[in-house]
Amino acid sequence: MAERSRVFSIEELPSHLILEILSSGKLGSGDLACLETTCRMFRGGGGEGGLPGRFRSMVELAAFHLCEGNGPFRDMPAPARKELLERCGGSWKKVLRFLQSVEASSGTVETSAGNMQVATGRYHTLLVHDSSVYSCGSSLCGVLGHGPDTTQCTAFTRINLPSLSRVINISASHNHAAFVMQSGEVFTCGDNSSYCCGHGEVARAIFRPTCIESLKGIAFKQVATGLSFTVILSQQGHVYTCGNNAHGQLGHGDTIDRPTPRKVESFESLGHVTQIAAGASYTFALTNDGTVHSFGSCSNFCLGHGDQHDELLPRAIQSFKRRNIHVVRVSAGDEHAVALDSSGHVFTWGRGYCGALGHGDENDKTSPELLTSLKGQLAVQVCARKRKTFVLTDEGSVFAFGWMGFGSLGFSDRGCSDKVMKPRLLESLRSHYVSQISTGLYHTVAVTNRGLVFGFGDNERQQLGHETIRGCMKPTEIMMHRTVEGITIEAQSG
Repeated sequence: MAERSRVFSIEELPSHLILEILSSGKLGSGDLACLETTCRMFRGGGGEGGLPGRFRSMVELAAFHLCEGNGPFRDMPAPARKELLERCGGSWKKVLRFLQSVEASSGTVETSAGNMQVATGRYHTLLVHDSSVYSCGSSLCGVLGHGPDTTQCTAFTRINLPSLSRVINISASHNHAAFVMQSGEVFTCGDNSSYCCGHGEVARAIFRPTCIESLKGIAFKQVATGLSFTVILSQQGHVYTCGNNAHGQLGHGDTIDRPTPRKVESFESLGHVTQIAAGASYTFALTNDGTVHSFGSCSNFCLGHGDQHDELLPRAIQSFKRRNIHVVRVSAGDEHAVALDSSGHVFTWGRGYCGALGHGDENDKTSPELLTSLKGQLAVQVCARKRKTFVLTDEGSVFAFGWMGFGSLGFSDRGCSDKVMKPRLLESLRSHYVSQISTGLYHTVAVTNRGLVFGFGDNERQQLGHETIRGCMKPTEIMMHRTVEGITIEAQSG
C-alpha cells in the first residue's frame, strides 16, 4: 500500500526552494513584509546555505530578485537604482513597494476589497471595482455610459459593457470617457463632435461604451482623455491618437483632426512608451529610458521646454535629460504639470496660479523644477488637474496644494485664503493608507488599501456619489450601491 502523504513544515524545504516561492511574483511587498514580521525563519537565512552578505533576510533577497525582474527597474541606470535604494533606507522591500505603487498609479490598485481604479472628469466620476466599472454624476453627452435616457446618476451605478472581458484601465475627461478591457479592446462614450471617441466621422454623442472597431486586433493597456481628444497606449508601447488636433496634441506633425485613432509614427525611433497623459490640449508620453516627450499646446509652459511654442511632434524635455533625471510617471493638468522621478522626487512646471506648483508662490515655471519641500518624502503617485496638485507617498499619505475652491483639496479650514501655496499633509486621511487619488474640475476621489472610497469637493451634480449633500469640505466616505440579481443594496465601500 502506498505511503500516505504527510504534512511537513516549510522550514524543512531547502532555502533555494523557499526563495523560489517568495520570488515567484505572486507576493507583493506587503505580503513579504508580513512574512518577515510574523515568521522567524523569514528574518534569517531560511535554511541551509545562508544568504549573500548584503541581505539580512530571506525576504530581502526575494524582494531584490523581484526588483531585478521589474521592467521599469531594469530600465533605470545604475546611479538611479543606487539612489532609490538609499532613499528606501537600504530596504529592498521598500524599493519593491515603490515600484509596485508607481506601476499601479496609472492603472488598477490592489485593495483588500479587490482591484480598483478611480478617474474623475469634469462633473462625473468613474470607478473600477474588480471586473465592473461604475459611474456617477452628470451624464453630459453620455459620459456616464448608461444610455440616452440617463441625465444624471446620484450614486455609483454599474455600466453595462458589451464585452465579457474585465476593465483594466479607465480615463475620464470633460466630455468623454474611455475604457480598456483585459482583452486589449478599447471602448469609448461621450461627445464625439470632435471625433475624440474614435468612431469615425460620427459627429454625435455616443451614449453607451462602444468598441473602437479600427483598433481591433491590437492589444492596448492604457488610455488618456484630454479635452476633445484621446491618447491610447498599446501593450507593445505604441501610441495612437484621435480627435481634435488644433494645437498638434495628436503628435502627427500637423493640426488636422483625426476621426479614428492613428499611430504616432515618431515613437518608432524615440523608444518604447510606458505611460501616457493628456492635458487640456497637450500630451505627454514617457519612454522606458525615463524621457518625457511632450507635444501640443504650450500656452501655459505645460510642455516644459522653456518657451510657449506649440509642438506638432513629440519633443523630449531636455531639462530632465541634462540633469540625468529618470522620470517614471507624469501627470498633465489643465494649466500645469507634475512628474515623479525614479527616486521618488516630485517636479512641477507650468502656470503657478493659486500655488498649483507648490513652490510657495504663484510664479510660472517654464521648465520642470524640483519640489524641495517634499524631498524628505518618497512619492509614488502625482496627480494634477484644475489649479491643484496631489502627491501620494509610499506610506499612504496625501499631500495637496493649489486652489481650495469647493473644498476639492480636502482642507476644511479655508480661513481668509483659498490657496495652499506649499504641499500640506491631508490630516483627515492620515489614519488611512491611500492607494490612489484622482481630481476633477471641482472634486476629488481617493481609494484606500482597504477598498474604502472617499470623496470631497463639489457635489452639486452628484459627482461624488452622495445624493443628499451639495459639497464636502473634507474627505467623506462614499457608500456604494451594488446590484445583486436585480436588487439594489447599499453597502460601505470596501
